[in-house]
Amino acid sequence: MFGRAYFKRLKRIVIGAPRNPLASQHREGMLLVAFLAWVGLGADGLSSANYGPEESFLALMGYNHLALYLAVATAITVFIICLGYIQVIELFPQGGGGYRIASVLLGPKAGLVSGSALIVNFMLTIAISIASGVDALFSLLPVEWQPWKLPVEIVITLALLVANLRGIKEVVLVLMPIFLGFLVTHGGLIVVGMSMHADRLPGLVPETITETRNLVSAIGLPAMLAVVLQAFALGGGTYTGIEAVSNNVHMLKEPRVRSARWTMAYMATSLAFTAGGLIILYLLWSVVPEHGRTLNAATFRLILEQLLGADSPALPVVMLMTLAFAAGLLFVAANTGFLGGPAVLANMAADRWVPHQFSQFSNRLVTQNGVLMMGLSAVGVLILTGGQVSIIVVLYSINVFISFTLSFAGLLVHWLAELRHGRPRIGRLLLAILGTVVTGGILGVTVYTKFTQGAWMTILITGLVIGLCLMIRQYYEEHRRQMAKVDALFAATAPGGPVDKPPPLDPKKPTAVFLIGANTGSGMHTLLTARKLFGDRFKNYIFLRVGEIDSSSFRSEDALKQLEEEVKASLDQFVNYCQRRGMAAAGYYRLGADVMAELTQLADKVLAEYPDCVYLASKLLFQRENLVTRLLHNQTALAMQRELHMRGVPMLILPMKV
Repeated sequence: MFGRAYFKRLKRIVIGAPRNPLASQHREGMLLVAFLAWVGLGADGLSSANYGPEESFLALMGYNHLALYLAVATAITVFIICLGYIQVIELFPQGGGGYRIASVLLGPKAGLVSGSALIVNFMLTIAISIASGVDALFSLLPVEWQPWKLPVEIVITLALLVANLRGIKEVVLVLMPIFLGFLVTHGGLIVVGMSMHADRLPGLVPETITETRNLVSAIGLPAMLAVVLQAFALGGGTYTGIEAVSNNVHMLKEPRVRSARWTMAYMATSLAFTAGGLIILYLLWSVVPEHGRTLNAATFRLILEQLLGADSPALPVVMLMTLAFAAGLLFVAANTGFLGGPAVLANMAADRWVPHQFSQFSNRLVTQNGVLMMGLSAVGVLILTGGQVSIIVVLYSINVFISFTLSFAGLLVHWLAELRHGRPRIGRLLLAILGTVVTGGILGVTVYTKFTQGAWMTILITGLVIGLCLMIRQYYEEHRRQMAKVDALFAATAPGGPVDKPPPLDPKKPTAVFLIGANTGSGMHTLLTARKLFGDRFKNYIFLRVGEIDSSSFRSEDALKQLEEEVKASLDQFVNYCQRRGMAAAGYYRLGADVMAELTQLADKVLAEYPDCVYLASKLLFQRENLVTRLLHNQTALAMQRELHMRGVPMLILPMKV
């Protein structure tokens, strides 16, 4: 007992005190204004400026003046994707992003592919961001410290995991100074670097045209286009994270759509400026790759040496600060995986592609099962790859473009349908066409060029996730059909309306207390079995139910009211059934995120009023009981039986075979 109490105290210290999901101030306190959402959700895309532009520039194979095309194409692509996802948010203001739009507009199977791709992508987001950030930090340390990189990566991942178990806003507020520091240092260096070579800016366009003509003459137009397109596609990692806002609209302050638009505007502007600006800097400063140093670091050193002087004592300080903020932003970006991944899992759980537990809240109002899965999976990736960015990066950018392409395809289908129904939105239709072509093209080129380098592994992993989700969905569908048969079996015994003069309750007499779930047939089975076993021994029939507040019901006041009405209606069914048969009955309910805690409080309340009581519940029995059935169904009845038995209160579990 001491051990359990000690564990609870430790958990409260680490995770924090429970929150009341029905308190509006807690819900409002967890919601993010556009600026905080930009910090919490936009860091993933912005952090990719640490490696996306560099990868594109190096892929030009020395034809550096073609970088001007890359800078323009990168900025335009950022705005195309952001504008597309604003449409996604407007169509689905309750959230769900790429998964929801693919599910609704292209069908459940397309949604499954999109959701599975996003799950793997967010897991890899955490791994690559932390690995890249630690690489940046360790590049400032002696070489003999290198063996400590992997342990540090694991510790940072676990620290972010714990921080996210505490809550969303806490993480964002802690990481905000890092985010702003990155913007100031990198944005400042981009502006200063361009201004120091302002005399070269007017000549960039004619120089690029001349270089293009020379290259076309030397290798031909198709080969030149192939170079540009491959370089453009290999910078696909630049755009990861843009979809995070649409996945997490429910985290935004009302009016959500307006907050989302501003968040996307901040994200598009900052990412287009940073990524495009860095490519222009590489070109203006004629940067060449250096062993052990990123192109960003090499570029910034050239700028600072000319600005401060090569021997200035301020030079290493400014470089250290700049690279530290770059590493810090990568850690902020890793946190996007802890926000986006659980959100996708929660949406898929509502559609029964993954276990229902992924939509459940902890007492801190966090989808902790999703947070744990994302964090522990990222730790597994780091261990398996040794934390080497060169290995992780080939797995990374493909899945997000699967989701991008499906999202734009869904928008295309939607606006074509609107056109057929006489509601043309030509501008939006053209954007959907352009977005589908651009994102689909990047996806195709990336898969083709990186397939043998490890892209096949990403496709295999995503395929395995899809297969597992299909099996889970099939299992839940079979279970739903079986429970529908049970409901139909007891439909004949369904009660009518309330009676005018219900039998009075007598707290001194024997009382049967039933723990009722969402399924009416299961509850009726428990009641009728108890009547068969005990006859008329019980004089009072009390029904308890907890309405579980999960990620879906927590999103709005209306959803909570609907949940409460459903819970009250289900209890009324059982109370009316008993009263119409001359049995004294009453129902008690609570709403909460922690079903066990709420049921325990209800049980204590009933026990205080009806001391001579026995608790009863049903448990589904499967012909093939195994780990899978235990994972896909909660074990509330067994947990409550143990809790009550520890208090010396009798509880019976009546088996129900399905």
